[in-house]
This record gives sequence, C-alpha cells and structure tokens, in this order.
Amino acid sequence: MYGLPHQSVETFDQTLSTIIDFSPDRIALFNYAHLPRMFMPQRRINESDLPTADEKLNILKLSIERLLAAGYVFIGMDHFAKPDDELTIAQRQGKLYRNFQGYSTHADAELLGLGITSIGYVDGAFYQNVKTLDEYYETVDKGEFPVFRGYQLSDEDHLRRHVIMRLMCDFSLDFGTVEKVFKLNFADHFAVEMQDLADMADDGLLELHADGLTVLPGGRLLIRNIAMVFDEYLRNREQEVKFSKVI
Repeated sequence: MYGLPHQSVETFDQTLSTIIDFSPDRIALFNYAHLPRMFMPQRRINESDLPTADEKLNILKLSIERLLAAGYVFIGMDHFAKPDDELTIAQRQGKLYRNFQGYSTHADAELLGLGITSIGYVDGAFYQNVKTLDEYYETVDKGEFPVFRGYQLSDEDHLRRHVIMRLMCDFSLDFGTVEKVFKLNFADHFAVEMQDLADMADDGLLELHADGLTVLPGGRLLIRNIAMVFDEYLRNREQEVKFSKVI
C-alpha cells in the first residue's frame, strides 16, 4: 500500500526491493484511502504526514518501472502478475474482469458476498450486507438474508459498466463492439464523454481513433480518471464527493 504517513519515493523503493526478492506470483498495489469521516481510527493520522499527490504519483510510477523491470506484467490500475499467471493470460485474451477485490478471470460468474458489510452481485443487481455482527447473526438466525440495501442495474448502468470494465481491464475500447452489443451509436450516445476524451487525448493520456481508443502509458497511471468520464452518477452528483482521492 502506498500513500501511508511518512512514505516517500526513497522509502518505498526499499519496500519494492524486498517484494521483488520475495518474488510473489501476483502483487496488488493499493493507494491508501484516507477517509477519517468514515473510519474513526484514521482520525489519529495527521494529514500533513501523508505524501502529496505528486509524491504518490511518483511512487506509483517508480513501482511500475521496477516491477516491469523485474519481469512482472502491469495488469491494471493496481495489479501486477508474472507472464504465465492466469490473470496475464486472461488480459491477453481480452477476458479479464474486475470486481470489488481486484482483477479476476471469472467474468461471467456471479458474486456472493458473505459476512458483514460484504457486497454481492446477482442477476444484474448489487447488494450489501448489514454492518454489525449482532444484526448479521440476528437476521441469519431468523432465516432471512442479512441484506440492508441493494440496487438493480438499469440498461444504461449495464452499458456504462461494460465500457468502464473494458477500459480498466484492456486499456483500450472498441466502439464497434459496444455498438453491436448495446445497439447504439457510440459517438452520439456518449457525445459529452467524447469531448472529455478529446481533452485527455490532447493531454497525452490516450489516443482516439475513429473506431475506438487506446490508453497511452501515461494514461495508465490515471486510468481511474479516464474511466470516471463514463460514470454518469459521478458526473451528475452535485454534492461533495466523499470517496477517497484518486491520487
């Protein structure tokens, strides 16, 4: 995890050396999410001790460079795997999938969330279990599902979920495939988003083609930002965003 208090490029370089020596098959490199309003223990952390956004971006850049040099493949936003790993193979075949826990090869499988706060995805709907053990056991003992909220995806949700999924897994997007699957004209349906993508192309994050887009190396560091272009709820949200910072 990078972005922790007092971390720097120099200290994280030492951590990378240790990890490379261990030589795990896969590495998940997550950005620390500082949400003191949601998690009370984080209120003990002095925000001035956290690395700046520039420092974190440099840590991520260093991590990618060193892990690639060590023979790993950069699977996506925060995952690395060895060339013969099934995740790497799935990405080459265009079959990589992403869920709450990271990347997976089980693209068509439904996800059952077990235990408190867990999230599941079944038959086109997301659900989340209750947050406390007492409530969880009480509900289960009654023979009921310990679910306290859920959301049934709309057709538009499924469309945007597909687009975001492919961007995060493939670092590219084929407009024709989207048009064929969802029966629409990509440029017309995503006219506003296409303008944002054009701005990102001007910034050197991606290349726009007549039939799709390709994320450039610099854009891979900011793939979340590129994917967020297609998040309709984020675009329409007027209140303050309460999620962790992207960088």
